[in-house]
Amino acid sequence: MTNSSFILLMGAIIFSAPTTLAFNAAVMSPLFAHVASKPTSHHSSQTNIVSLNPTISNTGLPVEDLAIEDEPELPIPELEIKQPQKKEIAYKVPASFYNDNINEERYCASDWIHNMKTLHNSTILKQIKGPILTITIWSSMVSLVHQVLLRNGFVKVAANMCMSGKAHSFLVSALGLLLVFRTNSAYQRFSEGRKIWEEILSVSRNLSRMTNLYQRDIGLDCKKRIYRLLSSFPYLLRHHIQPQCLECKEQTDELNAILLPEASECHGEENEECWVDRDSVPWSLLPDIALRKCVESGNRPLWICDRMAQEFTNVAYTPNFTSRERLGLLGHVDKLSKCVGACERIHQTAVPLNYARHSLRSLTVWLWTLPFAVISESFWGGLLVGPTVGAIAWVLLGVYQIGCNIEDPFQGTLRLNLLCNAVYRDILYTSNIEQQHGNPRDSAFSMEGEEKEEWNSMEQTLPELPLVGVSP
Repeated sequence: MTNSSFILLMGAIIFSAPTTLAFNAAVMSPLFAHVASKPTSHHSSQTNIVSLNPTISNTGLPVEDLAIEDEPELPIPELEIKQPQKKEIAYKVPASFYNDNINEERYCASDWIHNMKTLHNSTILKQIKGPILTITIWSSMVSLVHQVLLRNGFVKVAANMCMSGKAHSFLVSALGLLLVFRTNSAYQRFSEGRKIWEEILSVSRNLSRMTNLYQRDIGLDCKKRIYRLLSSFPYLLRHHIQPQCLECKEQTDELNAILLPEASECHGEENEECWVDRDSVPWSLLPDIALRKCVESGNRPLWICDRMAQEFTNVAYTPNFTSRERLGLLGHVDKLSKCVGACERIHQTAVPLNYARHSLRSLTVWLWTLPFAVISESFWGGLLVGPTVGAIAWVLLGVYQIGCNIEDPFQGTLRLNLLCNAVYRDILYTSNIEQQHGNPRDSAFSMEGEEKEEWNSMEQTLPELPLVGVSP
């Protein structure tokens, strides 16, 4: 072998080594890790691996297979779990966690025909139909008695039934101020609740970004634990302010159900047991021992914050991970903890009872005396008095009921499910079921050699912006 051939052979070996190492790191290592992470059996008692089988949760989210190595399973007397026979469930990946047709639910003035056609489906109308019907019937009876007295010659008695409308004209301004102030204060609470959950979404994204940037110092296992804790936080906070219990205990016979220590309402009956599905989010994101501790705590989202703070505190100092980075991560955890207190403040603090009672009593007296002010000016023999007063009652009582509904925005006004799903999608969710190598968002934190070459090979000159209003 000549010297030139020997030099060419050694150069080929040297240049092929990085390619071989990159191939092993990119293809073979995830393949071996994926094969090694598969549990042999969900009910095996000869291993200390807790398996969270993939299911489709009540929120429509797939929960991937994951093997978590932990200490030997301890007896859990406080956490009652029903484990039925597992069934194979087909994966269904949601296309989007957001509502693509959100603009269809924002009405403008041109939608007045559709709004009037769907009036019978109005939630506000269903909630206030009782007082509206009562006031309408009462107004019709007053008008009927007035017309009977007029036709039988009791004109003086019929005239005494009528009252001047000046009193109602004077009071309508004060009544309007009461209703407007209540509605405005309720909307401020609604807006504040939305800002709190927007901060939860932003802080969760920032915290996951910093965790990914310092993955080498934090460690891959610690990063996975933090991701699962962070993904379960919004769901547990929603359950804390808006319990998501199963409807009845009878419906848990075919589910992997967990009994929570708090009571719930089932078919209007209080002191019922609160069951949740173990295979749904967020209960499936935690292993059994951690789930038992979380369930037993009085404030579950706060427990998640404490555990994440403990995870960051246990990270050892490195030249790249100092006190500055640790305090930055703990600062994000503190923001999540403050959001818990802010949600509790809105949920536990109602509009002053005296103000609410006085507003409703004033509105009731005004509506019940309104028929006596309009019967003297009625047409068609007083047939329109009942429907007219009923329509006025629908408008005023509807405004009052809107204030009651948005006073606590966490009880159905805000779509907390979409916000919780957004956090899960941006942190933990992966659309590739077969290759569970992490969230697709993680690809932003790694740049391969080919991508670097493409960035460097791009032309330095930028394309010109098209002129607005000029046809090509």
